Amino acid sequence: MKKLFTLSLALLFFQFAQAQESETKPKSPIGGRPNIPSDLNIEFGFNRLTNRPADIGTNFIGSRTFNVSYQIPINLFGDKSGFTFNPGIGLGSDKLQFTKKENLFINPVLGAQSSKLVDVTDVYGKNITINKNNFAANYFEVPLDIRYHINKNNYGKSFRFSVGGKVGFLYNAHSKVSYESEAFEKRKVKDAQNYGLEKIRYAVSVKAGSPGFYVWGNFYLNDVWQAGRGPYGTEASQINFGLAVSLF
Repeated sequence: MKKLFTLSLALLFFQFAQAQESETKPKSPIGGRPNIPSDLNIEFGFNRLTNRPADIGTNFIGSRTFNVSYQIPINLFGDKSGFTFNPGIGLGSDKLQFTKKENLFINPVLGAQSSKLVDVTDVYGKNITINKNNFAANYFEVPLDIRYHINKNNYGKSFRFSVGGKVGFLYNAHSKVSYESEAFEKRKVKDAQNYGLEKIRYAVSVKAGSPGFYVWGNFYLNDVWQAGRGPYGTEASQINFGLAVSLF
């Protein structure tokens, strides 16, 4: 989450610097091209596992998604066709909060790059008070959208919707458990492992909204875990959805 916030600030500073420079230099319109600003997108939403065994339960509110991306529009079929191609780069962070006080731990039978669900009190002690218990997976992402603008004369003030996809590359996954007890007072345990997750993921993405605000959904085409390496040998897939703001 801290890395996503840092990226957001860096992109915000870069865009502000560009805006300041454009104010001091004369503007030269390029062949009547509509004024289509690049987009710094911040997406908030929820993360859900689908096609999962009944033994894997997740908390809806605690399983959240936070994404940051920067996309640049490229006109398709002419300046006023309404269509743009929007490639970009970004970071994505998906959290899972499991029910029954469970979290992911390495499966000792399978070894490295595997996981199983275990009650955290079986690991850290029965007489503990759990303050935080979640799992997070973080990805470098490449979003690719084809966007259609209703107002073909002014893309910057048009309702738009898009269909596209994104590719994510896993760079960090970790469990985080914060608890306290009479013996240890307050403790925070963060364990970074692969946990058997697929290292590359693919999604179909849909978005709809105004230039500054939109709703979105990602439907992932591959499984969350490598075959036979996740809890209960699961082949669970993933969707996430929510609301977003575009700062530029």
